[in-house]
Amino acid sequence: MRAVLAFSKYQGLGNDFLLLDGREAAESQELFGLDPERVRWICDRRFGVGGDGVILVLPPEGDGELRMRIFNADGSEAEMCGNGIRCLARFLADSDGDPAGRTWQVETMAGRMVPELLSDGTVRVDMGQPFLLPEQVPTTLAIGPAGLPQGELEVERVRFAVAAAGMGNPHAVIPVAELETVDLERFGPLLEQHPVFPARTNVHFVQALSSDHLVMRVWERGAGPTLACGTGACATLVACHRLGLSARSARLDLPGGSLWIDWDPRTNHLFMTGPAEPVFDGVLAPPSAPAAAPEPFAVVADDQFSCATACTEGCQRPDACPSAEARRRVEVLLESRSLDDLVSMAAQTLEARGQARLGRDADGPERPVP
Repeated sequence: MRAVLAFSKYQGLGNDFLLLDGREAAESQELFGLDPERVRWICDRRFGVGGDGVILVLPPEGDGELRMRIFNADGSEAEMCGNGIRCLARFLADSDGDPAGRTWQVETMAGRMVPELLSDGTVRVDMGQPFLLPEQVPTTLAIGPAGLPQGELEVERVRFAVAAAGMGNPHAVIPVAELETVDLERFGPLLEQHPVFPARTNVHFVQALSSDHLVMRVWERGAGPTLACGTGACATLVACHRLGLSARSARLDLPGGSLWIDWDPRTNHLFMTGPAEPVFDGVLAPPSAPAAAPEPFAVVADDQFSCATACTEGCQRPDACPSAEARRRVEVLLESRSLDDLVSMAAQTLEARGQARLGRDADGPERPVP
């Protein structure tokens, strides 16, 4: 019988994630009873917890320190997420009591990433080198005069000048004169699924206010419009620099706040600095079987019957109640622990994390700008 799952919710510039710690476990997705349908339910902001994605913290498969898997709100798996890995670093520091200066060697589907906790609680991440060859992005756009995949794409009789770059996941960057005039809800999904991007793509509209100050809006692959995208900010800086619109270092303003991106000419690595903050801790009751995810506060027995809707006037299946097993598990938990024990366990966990956060924040200087 699976136990309830403890999770922590973190956000980076409003891009929010549920983090599940499985560092002591042998396997990943199956351990948590996750499948695409359950991920969609968890991320639903009305019927679930709500989030842009779910992040699993796992044992390494190679010589890294740990491994990150991230699932989008639509249940699909992403290669990497810049805001997500900053949230991961803050989660690890808060959970383990790590001080400023701590770095982690994190294995992702996009390769090894190295986040570092700074003294003010922000996180700086070595995002590695950008991918600028079409097959690496991937895209069928050809290399253009700026030295990266470029071309004009037409959707609904509107043409866009697009530059593409990869950060382990694909990005389409579209410079515009007036960002506020862009109909993101209309063109975002059309460009995400354009045939020139065989694995779909993240879409970023960007306006250059100056050589070191860019403003962008984000349509994330598998999540839709979000308040921020770390890998997207990196790809946007690369594209804008190659197009002659920005320097190699710049502040990028997103709807959720600002990121500082530096493209180091010596190593060709991109460094991203930005915030990551805790929101709350909680528990998820996993499904009793690896089938479809339950409705919140109810167990769905089949496609036609849900206690949440069928039993509003009283139990309709007293001899075969679909929620009986879930109630039994709760009763076992409550019988094995006193109320004081449960409250004490929760309070100790929250207090430990709170003290670690407050200790760092009290000593931290103002946020540095790389």
